[in-house]
Amino acid sequence: QVQLVESGGGLVQAGGSLKLSCAAPGRTFSSYAMGWFRQAPGKEREFVSAITWSGGDTYYADSVKGRFTISRDNAKNTVYLQMNSLKPEDTAVYYCAADSEYRLLSSFVYEYDYWGQGTQVTVSS
Repeated sequence: QVQLVESGGGLVQAGGSLKLSCAAPGRTFSSYAMGWFRQAPGKEREFVSAITWSGGDTYYADSVKGRFTISRDNAKNTVYLQMNSLKPEDTAVYYCAADSEYRLLSSFVYEYDYWGQGTQVTVSS
């Protein structure tokens, strides 16, 4: 079982930046596609971004395209989400997830097998 641990969340003013990290202590996930999702209060969990196992392909939700960048360092067993030009509507709990199936990058929650506990991102106006 893959255990994922997110970090890097916090409170930031609109226009600011944060970098989230997702690590898998004690287990390699270098062969898995990885994704970031978020969930705001009272809303469903939504897709943010995904990256292939090699890092060669990425996928973004339209709402974050051009502002967020996903990357990974398989040697460090870590996936990152660099978030720039943050907006109040980006406020949510951010989750990383691992997809163990070999397929095209997915934006569907149900296609990810392993999840972290989440990290809170709050953007003030």
